[in-house]
Amino acid sequence: MYSFDAQRIKDECVCWIREFFAENGDGCNAVVGISGGKDSSIVAALCVEALGKERVIGVLMPNGEQADIDMAKLLVNHLGIRNYTVNIKDAFDGIVKNIPFELSKQSRENLAPRLRMSALYAVSQSHNGRVANTCNLSEDYVGYATRYGDGAGDFSPCSHLTVQEMKAIGRLLGLPDILVDKVPIDGLCGKTDEENLGFTYAELDRYIREGIEPQPEKKEKIDRLNKLNEFKLKPMPAFEPNI
Repeated sequence: MYSFDAQRIKDECVCWIREFFAENGDGCNAVVGISGGKDSSIVAALCVEALGKERVIGVLMPNGEQADIDMAKLLVNHLGIRNYTVNIKDAFDGIVKNIPFELSKQSRENLAPRLRMSALYAVSQSHNGRVANTCNLSEDYVGYATRYGDGAGDFSPCSHLTVQEMKAIGRLLGLPDILVDKVPIDGLCGKTDEENLGFTYAELDRYIREGIEPQPEKKEKIDRLNKLNEFKLKPMPAFEPNI
């Protein structure tokens, strides 16, 4: 029977982060894109516990105005971490303006997260850093991440944890409830994640961990999205010549 020991997993994740940095950048900083949502908040808090707040850098990246930017500011102030704000609007508008055709809706929506990842790596490379991936298992399972955008990074503390499991860890880390329980919004089209997906994360998590199937139409959608997006979690295919 499924059982989640949040304390044990949190402690093991903190140790894993320490080991990653010991092997892949001893003394380096963790660089985390701070959206104001639970995922980036929890990843940043895990990094603080693992490395100390002096080795964690938060990067806020609004695209012009961001309605919930106050949540991102609440997080960096709560953790007491160094932080920078990099507004990507000029870069976003510049690319849209200079592409000689009308971008598709999906490519336009995915442009912002890809620009944010470029900004994160610029900050990281200038501050002896390693970029944290903030994805979780629930989102990855149905492809709810932008490839080479928020799906990128140097290390990923939570990509094998569901939304419900992350929330449990967030509470153990002492994060404000408003950050842990904040309704997830994709930041791309203005809808909540669950409105876009057509099912709740609670339903998805039960299906992933316990095999409890949601309503047939929801199960069909979850299965279809999982199949369509498997490629996002695999290394880039590469031709191997027989030389």
